[in-house]
Amino acid sequence: MARIRLNKDELRNRIYGCWLGKSIGGTLGTPFEGRTEINNVTFYSQPTHGEPLPNDDLDLQLVWLNAVRENGPRGINNRVLGEYWLNYIPPHWNEYGICKANMRAGLLPPLSGEYHNHWKHSNGAWIRSEIWACLAPGCPDIAITYAYEDASVDHGGGEGTYAALFTAAVESAAFVVHDRDELIRIGLSKIPGECRVARAVNIAIEAYESGKSWQEARQLVVEDSADLGWFQAPANVAFVIIGWLYGEGDFGRSICTAVNCGDDTDCTGATLGAILGIILGKQGIPKEWIEPIGDRIVTIAIDRGSIRVPSTLQELTDQVVEQVPLVLGTLGAPVELTDGPSDLSCLDTTRLRDSSIARKIWSRSPYAISYDFTHTVVTLDYNREPDVKEGEPFQVRVTLENKLPDCRHAELVWHLPDGWIVSPGPVNHVTLWNYAASSTTLDVDITPQGLRGGTYRGFLEVHAQGRPTVGSIPLVFFG
Repeated sequence: MARIRLNKDELRNRIYGCWLGKSIGGTLGTPFEGRTEINNVTFYSQPTHGEPLPNDDLDLQLVWLNAVRENGPRGINNRVLGEYWLNYIPPHWNEYGICKANMRAGLLPPLSGEYHNHWKHSNGAWIRSEIWACLAPGCPDIAITYAYEDASVDHGGGEGTYAALFTAAVESAAFVVHDRDELIRIGLSKIPGECRVARAVNIAIEAYESGKSWQEARQLVVEDSADLGWFQAPANVAFVIIGWLYGEGDFGRSICTAVNCGDDTDCTGATLGAILGIILGKQGIPKEWIEPIGDRIVTIAIDRGSIRVPSTLQELTDQVVEQVPLVLGTLGAPVELTDGPSDLSCLDTTRLRDSSIARKIWSRSPYAISYDFTHTVVTLDYNREPDVKEGEPFQVRVTLENKLPDCRHAELVWHLPDGWIVSPGPVNHVTLWNYAASSTTLDVDITPQGLRGGTYRGFLEVHAQGRPTVGSIPLVFFG
């Protein structure tokens, strides 16, 4: 397969441009965060004293970078990121607090982001997707795979997760594609066409193409998203698109228009700034936007006393660039770095718009947890929120997928609170046929007994005859 070649220095320039644009847009938008009216911003509205305003949009990505450095490209999943949430991210704002409360109660991601979470359609995930794009430049399917693992921790299967897939794809593709409209098409190819994020983005595009003003486009988006309420992903992603469309390639005009749409303004300005920063590189960002804020990173949402994170955008860029060849090489990406000139001659944008991997991602149940036991992947799907009632069967579905080319006999042993009934069970025998990716599914009814309220825990033990690895999947129910 022909491979895209990216010049290392050019890549570094674009990655730095991403973080610089992020910092600029966040600083521009932060003073107006939460306002629902149209703003009239043309430049920084308050003295910056040579440094940016703090922004959680960037902060959390410093933690994710640490997770990648410590666990390797294949060691990142939503459970790993969930543990980093609990250790290094103190705020309890909205979905941040809900996901952490759910994890502390015993729920694993994506359940942690789905269970009783009325903020799952909000903005916490798509605003922190740049790290995955920068680690996988020109590889939107790799970027969205990481973005899902990230977003599902605090957004489950909500619109907030779809929004993260959209922005991660756009940002990753922007390293090799600079056409605005094509980048938006790539982003839309990675989310369900009927989801609210796609609907809001398309409303913005249709308004622009029909000659409406940006204010009119904004109003159409606001009206469409009114039922979701304030601070939600569909409208705010559409505000990014409005800024991008109506900015007509001008960096300052673009981010100001996004911020002037109101709502989650630090996020819209920062995300559009990052996208434009990738496209333009550091040298393409006007100096008047750079000089007032400098290179420093100022944090607000992470515990810097227990984790070492970069203190400057340059240091952040260096650490990301160091990881890029590891990610690309480990995951077999069709992109490689070179000291020579970039070569995009084999670039096929239709491949970047392929939705096959994205469909597998967005079709996952937000109530399912998966464990890779080397020889077998076992997925346990609660099918719904894990609230149980005395004497009422609760059905779970267990799917086993063969990872190796041999026939395998597996034994499932259910360990549940005393008196609880498992049917069929408490031991199930399953056969996997002798080819990779063969799978089998088993539906099991769990009937609680003796409930007195509170939390009930158990686990599913998975044995495979002739294999030393024994798997254990935790179970949590609420009475």
